[in-house]
Amino acid sequence: MIKEVISTTKAPGAIGPYSQGIKVGDLLYTSGQIPLNPENGEIPETIEEQTKQSLENVKAILEAAGTSLDKVFKTTVFLGDMNDFAKMNEVYAKYFTENPPARSAVEVARLPKDVKVEIEVIALLK
Repeated sequence: MIKEVISTTKAPGAIGPYSQGIKVGDLLYTSGQIPLNPENGEIPETIEEQTKQSLENVKAILEAAGTSLDKVFKTTVFLGDMNDFAKMNEVYAKYFTENPPARSAVEVARLPKDVKVEIEVIALLK
């Protein structure tokens, strides 16, 4: 199988030796997206705003690959503090309204740039 690198300026560029997304067969795997605004480099303050920006970054990568949020079947949410789960979940639910994907949510010791959330997804391309 051939892998294809997906890259878009509508999501933050990779800050290391990794790709924003990789197509393999009929699947797209995204790297974890932190809430970095690709236009101005800013990071919002609240967990709600950070969740929204992370998901907007994911959405941009999906669209660059020719797919969309409704084709996502697995997500992983990394939280700096599990006490933020309910607030993150409120925003997350607005992006996955019908037949939401399977999800794992874990608290981690630290995230890049000390953000509160990072989100990665796996999506179908067809």
